Amino acid sequence: MSQNRPPEKNTTEHDETFSTRRVISPGLEEILYEAFPVLDHGFVRVVDYMGADSSIVQAARVSYGKGTKQVTADLGLIKYLLRHRHTTPFEMCEIKFHLKMPIFVARQWLRHRTANVNEYSARYSILDNEFYVPDEQNLAAQSKSNRQGREALLDGEEKERALHLLKRDGEQTYASYQELLNMDEEGNISDEKKKGLARELARANLPVSFYTQMYWKIDLHNLMHFLKLRADAHSQYEIRVYANKMIEILRAWLPLTFEAFREYVLEGTYLSAAALQAVKMKLRGEKVDPAALNISPREWREILEKIDLE
Repeated sequence: MSQNRPPEKNTTEHDETFSTRRVISPGLEEILYEAFPVLDHGFVRVVDYMGADSSIVQAARVSYGKGTKQVTADLGLIKYLLRHRHTTPFEMCEIKFHLKMPIFVARQWLRHRTANVNEYSARYSILDNEFYVPDEQNLAAQSKSNRQGREALLDGEEKERALHLLKRDGEQTYASYQELLNMDEEGNISDEKKKGLARELARANLPVSFYTQMYWKIDLHNLMHFLKLRADAHSQYEIRVYANKMIEILRAWLPLTFEAFREYVLEGTYLSAAALQAVKMKLRGEKVDPAALNISPREWREILEKIDLE
């Protein structure tokens, strides 16, 4: 398999600079077009964006002026907007990513239907010989209590066998893919007299561990929703690492908004009316009967975990 490598640079995009009257984010300008490696062959990079913290403040105040020049005042307004779930000012900022990920991660990713997407097409192009093989610390057994979760790590012969099968099958299926296309290992036609199978059919033989690429453009409000869900500890590891890298990018892009996002979304929580009543009873030293408040055992465990009250 080929090594994890950044995408080839486009000279016009990467090496030229342009003067602009648009609002820019100095932090994001520093990392624009930089490919950040994720997993064994994937990456995340920003190729374009619109807006900065001041754009959110301006939209909230419906003003063409620069607004208040005090950073603390801007941060206070952004916190207020996020705390009270005023979403439209955050929709004024947008960002476009170039992403490379295993196909099974892309299928999870595209469940978020609030973005504009253009994905690499194996109908027109030939996929690279790059497929995902988990690190040993991520080779875990199926959870018995959670259908979409993992339990203890595999070890010994089980671990070695799993790694062997993942690597062997990836290599074998790509070799079959090349044979179907009538290609040699260098990507050249191996036999001029033979007809290769159409690319749109040959791709059907490849597993979802192979890598795909896409451009993904999304507004800030929906990006924060995506990151809240996919950076959560319960999310699948292989998509969570992408979300964590994008959180770092969010911090560089919008430092004030990131602080509010961290406080109210990433590290904050929402409580139902019943949960709030239970917390109040706990704080008053009263005994709480979750069943009497129509709180399920699972929700009650989640509440106790969130507020650290036993």
